[in-house]
Amino acid sequence: MEDRIGSLLQSLDELKLDNGRLQRENERLNDERGDFKSRIDAILKRLEGV
Repeated sequence: MEDRIGSLLQSLDELKLDNGRLQRENERLNDERGDFKSRIDAILKRLEGV
């Protein structure tokens, strides 16, 4: 029983680490998406004047 609990706690710690990494990656990708959106919006505004 103790081994099972220890294994589950280790799995929980690993999942928390993975979750943190995924949250940081998600934030980075959202920032990147925002940058692309800004660039595309700027290009579209220039094209409106053409």
